[in-house]
Amino acid sequence: MIEKKVAFESRELFEHLCGVRDQNIARLEEMLSVRLIPRGKSMLVHADNAELAERAVGYLEHVGERFSDPGRIKNLEEGELLQLLHSEAAEPPSSNGDVSMDFKIFTNFRGKPIYPRTARQAEFVSSILSRPVTISLGPAGTGKTFLSIVSACRLLMSGAVERIVLTRPAVEAGESLGFLPGDMAQKVDPYLRPVLDALNECLGTERVNEMIASRKIEIAPLAFMRGRTLSHSCVVLDEAQNCTLLQLKMFLTRLGRESRMCLSGDVTQIDLPPGKSGLAKAIEILSGMDGIGLVEFGREDIVRHPMVAKIVAAFDRAQKE
Repeated sequence: MIEKKVAFESRELFEHLCGVRDQNIARLEEMLSVRLIPRGKSMLVHADNAELAERAVGYLEHVGERFSDPGRIKNLEEGELLQLLHSEAAEPPSSNGDVSMDFKIFTNFRGKPIYPRTARQAEFVSSILSRPVTISLGPAGTGKTFLSIVSACRLLMSGAVERIVLTRPAVEAGESLGFLPGDMAQKVDPYLRPVLDALNECLGTERVNEMIASRKIEIAPLAFMRGRTLSHSCVVLDEAQNCTLLQLKMFLTRLGRESRMCLSGDVTQIDLPPGKSGLAKAIEILSGMDGIGLVEFGREDIVRHPMVAKIVAAFDRAQKE
């Protein structure tokens, strides 16, 4: 039996790592195939051989370096650190070295910094900030919509773009909303509520309303994009799985100078008649094209609630059966 010791500078990080009543220790031991004994601000590593010991020590030291920023530790939500540890990559994404899980994307109106929670989320943000077009696929709860909006807010507030344009297809999820009164923003509000909630979380409701009034934030259904050229804008298309191939072609060809486009969808939640969704075909057509990023999230990237990952897995199993 080989014993190693890993010391942590931050007690807060060490406590997050161990969890309440050391409930994270067993899962960490399973991940690393070692026995872990917390002592003070240190972790004793007991391993069967040198290779396992070195791997565990290297992993724990990497965690200590990654969360060296006190503000990053302070804003960790319950269970978030363990979810990060279980994400499939312990290294920064390869698509763009500027964005890692330590990268602060934006600070919201409450003063809380927003970071990627998984390596794929970091890859997604990296693509939005560095490529003209980014397409993301994945199950519910992986942060596709929220990170699109957070990245758009970063681009707007830094002056990289002059406005944010939010759109989605007006397809109902099996329910009829009937006649919707009001102006354009009010008519599409039920469809775009998820992106509006994300905007409010980033900028605050009052500021969002001011920016909508001044046209720095524009809300419109997908059909109203036809014939336009969207320059100096960050354009976010949500629920892209409910677009036909022709709609996606129309949308993508609106791209103007100094703009970013971000499309997000979940092919397991298509509300169109069978065979009508064009998202999979559009990805096939655009695959490998320079300037277009494709990020595919998995169940391991679900950050909403631990039950969401279990629910998605259960439905996936049922569908296969």
